[in-house]
Amino acid sequence: MNLRHIEVFHAVYSNGSVMGAARELNVSQPSVSKVLAHAESRLGFALFRRVRGRLVPTEEAHILFRQVDDVQGRIRSIQQTSKNLRGGIGGWLRLAVLPALGLAAAPAAVAELLKSDATTRVDIQTLHHDEMIRSLTERDCDLAIGYDLPDHPRLETIPVGEGELVVLFRRDRLADPAERIDLSLLGNEDFITLVDSGPLGTLFSSETHALAIDLDARISVRTYFVAAGLVRAGAGLAVVDQYTASATAGNDLDYRPIDPAIPFRVQAVHLTDRPPSRLATTFLAALGRILRDDRASHNREL
Repeated sequence: MNLRHIEVFHAVYSNGSVMGAARELNVSQPSVSKVLAHAESRLGFALFRRVRGRLVPTEEAHILFRQVDDVQGRIRSIQQTSKNLRGGIGGWLRLAVLPALGLAAAPAAVAELLKSDATTRVDIQTLHHDEMIRSLTERDCDLAIGYDLPDHPRLETIPVGEGELVVLFRRDRLADPAERIDLSLLGNEDFITLVDSGPLGTLFSSETHALAIDLDARISVRTYFVAAGLVRAGAGLAVVDQYTASATAGNDLDYRPIDPAIPFRVQAVHLTDRPPSRLATTFLAALGRILRDDRASHNREL
């Protein structure tokens, strides 16, 4: 089937008649019938049967329609994007963010972006650090946002914000915690550790090694929000990034920064030959404000 066959088949199937399809496509009924007959000839099977004066899709048509409907949706998206680009408005932004930033910060920035332009379309995928470079180089996303991302010859980095590692705990487990928690105190607690957790995991391991602190890690996980779920369930304490902690803290959970502080950078990366679009720049500005507000809010609480 070529694109014209797909368009006509989709219109006839959706409208239930040649007349309705012709009206939708703004062409004559004989033209629709001719294209439909040609499509059936090329396919080698019937798409519709006439039953008591009505067109009824065949079983093959029902199966085919699921994929055709997806193709038509993509075509409409391309048409809308082309219209937006021609008018200098809207656009399409594909983001890859860490699960930690996908809990609250990135969604808040996307919501702010959409308020400024109702024609904007955004696709968000959550990836771990080791997947982000591949996603960018294979052009699966336009922009990736993570923590202390490694240098790469094909990528350029944009600073977005800062954060620090914090201790996440149940309120009933640590009574009257200090403004900053000494890492050495964690040696007496059940500890949830993160393995293969990217730059922050390496950063934390280096700090504990330098301070000769041996933590009793009874549970290991690979994602910060899973660690947060385990803390909530009473399995122990965890060291996570402050944005995971901020998004998951509540009546039962609280967090405190570490003494000595273990800071990290929030960065956006893009392909060198694909600089950020106006839309991406607007998103990054919104995300930066949200991250700064989050840090300022927690500092005031402390």
